[in-house]
Amino acid sequence: MDSSDYYIPAVAMMVGLAVKLPGLVKDWRDPLVRTVCLVIALGGAGFFFAAPPTITAVNEATGTANFSSPLVYGIISAFSASCLLLIVHWRGGPPAYVRRVSRRWQAGYALVIVLLVVLFALGDAPADRHTDFDTYYATTPFIREMILLYLVAHMTAALVTTVLCWRWALQVGGWLRAGLWILVVGWLLNLAFSGLKLAAVMARWAGQDWGALSTTLAPLLSALSAPCATVGFLLPLVGPWLVWNWRAARTYRELGPLWRELGYASPRTPLAGPIPWYSSPHVRLTQREAGIQDGLSLVGPWFDGAVRTRAQTEAAAEGRSFDEAARIGRAAMVAAAVRDVRLGLPVDPHALLDHAEISAVRTAPASVSAALRVSPIVAAVRRESPAATPAEDGEKSPR
Repeated sequence: MDSSDYYIPAVAMMVGLAVKLPGLVKDWRDPLVRTVCLVIALGGAGFFFAAPPTITAVNEATGTANFSSPLVYGIISAFSASCLLLIVHWRGGPPAYVRRVSRRWQAGYALVIVLLVVLFALGDAPADRHTDFDTYYATTPFIREMILLYLVAHMTAALVTTVLCWRWALQVGGWLRAGLWILVVGWLLNLAFSGLKLAAVMARWAGQDWGALSTTLAPLLSALSAPCATVGFLLPLVGPWLVWNWRAARTYRELGPLWRELGYASPRTPLAGPIPWYSSPHVRLTQREAGIQDGLSLVGPWFDGAVRTRAQTEAAAEGRSFDEAARIGRAAMVAAAVRDVRLGLPVDPHALLDHAEISAVRTAPASVSAALRVSPIVAAVRRESPAATPAEDGEKSPR
């Protein structure tokens, strides 16, 4: 594998970590948030320190041949433990049970990491091996045991995590279910990674050379598992947030015609105060909704029920459904009121403010906004003069 095959997954996981950092700062006391960030950070560190250029740099910097091997093994073992801890915290349960299981996994993998260091110190690995350390030293005393311990610990975590995610995915739904199935795929790839490595080592014990399994195929599977792990852990946490903001952005865009229409009634005074350019879609939507409410209060006294009735009748005559015709009628009433405000026409002192009409527009602003944008009936009302909309019996209609 090229160096980019290691560094690209490392960068991808660091991007995932950057996504979670604001949540870590906000909820750093939450063990679930801390563990998610730890999983992503250790996964990225594992790829970074396993890259051949990084291995060379670390070995040269420490002056110890193959120093990167126990370092990488320790990082990957810590990553395995953090994944198990994340599943335990994620799934939850009685606090005492969660603490007990977490401490057992922590203690077990802490012992593994200590033994990795001790076995490396006891062994003799004088020749630097950047890509085939596992198979090259597969028969060396103590180093052999270190390699076997690392692979068994990794396979154990992969197998347990796969089973836990599989069982849990069958019990839940939505974003959590999707994330768990992606994690199952990722950990099956991790299981295949350690399985191929172990097969290559055992082949070396038997005097065979299956080095390609360890140096070519296994790292490729590991690289494929990295985005699965990142997406699987982040999807249930980020997915609902993305949907929430996407819906806010869509509603914000849908309210645009009504926002602009009402803005014509008050060209010198904005409907709402300014907000920072980096505001979230939800904040922008809240600002637009508040501005629309204020705009409706401004033009409400000019609402004319006769305009609404006439436009609704025309829409029904064109074959529109009752609900669609009602939306077109309300949109035409809004357009006529804005037109009258812009022309400076006074409010009829004998007219009554129709709160029901204002409430009807306020409860369904998106549908009124859509009619303002596309309805030719509304466009015609917008262009005509106030004299062209007489009330019945020659009298001004109540508003």
